[in-house]
Amino acid sequence: MTLLRDGELATAFDRASGAYDRFVGASPGYHTQLRRSARRLRLPDGGRGLRVLDLGCGTGASTRALLDTAPLAEIVAVDASPGMLRRAADKRWPPHVRFVHAPAERLASAGVTGPFDAVFAAYLVRNLSAPAPVLDAVRTLLRPGGRLAVHDYCLSGARRHRLLWEAVCRAVIIPAGALGPGGADLYHHLRRSVLDFDTVPRLVARLYAAGYEQVRAAPVLGWQHGIVHTVLARRPGEGGDGGDDAAHVAPGNRP
Repeated sequence: MTLLRDGELATAFDRASGAYDRFVGASPGYHTQLRRSARRLRLPDGGRGLRVLDLGCGTGASTRALLDTAPLAEIVAVDASPGMLRRAADKRWPPHVRFVHAPAERLASAGVTGPFDAVFAAYLVRNLSAPAPVLDAVRTLLRPGGRLAVHDYCLSGARRHRLLWEAVCRAVIIPAGALGPGGADLYHHLRRSVLDFDTVPRLVARLYAAGYEQVRAAPVLGWQHGIVHTVLARRPGEGGDGGDDAAHVAPGNRP
């Protein structure tokens, strides 16, 4: 199957938006993993006085994870799919959470400007047709020392994790997705996009190449161990620390 990109992918998410929350809610650990990745941003004091960008917010699961972790932060949540964004905006949110319809490639034209103290990109980078310019733009939106957390299906590089992902897609994810209003196309895309995406070492190298520092990766727990990771990075400048339980990859050891 050809991967879905840009407008085609946004349309596929629109079609699936009505059942998307039920689908991901049935995935063991989905919301727990998002909260863990949000906590790995280590936003202090409940986020008081901080601005956070939720890039690729979908129906708001990542936004909720950020709000649970940093309830006092100003959160700007962005997505390219109008259908997903409507589902997110229809939920109950405090006034300091704002939703914006925009592709990740055109944030400035939608009025999304920095500086942000942190950016959370959940299940986004893998779906970009050209990740490099987006990662570069995100770096410029961060304040010096600001943090990026990429939470995504990003295989470890071990053959067993690739085989496990293939098996789960064919036995569970694609058949279940086919029962929803959007059909199976989005979930065939999910399978292929993960197989074609960076492994963890390659994503770490990509972030270093985009000008980030202190890049480190941590797996999630449960059956998706080795399949879903948080990859953390920092814009050079003041602030920052060693982070959570992620493994730091020094520039001299880039894959």
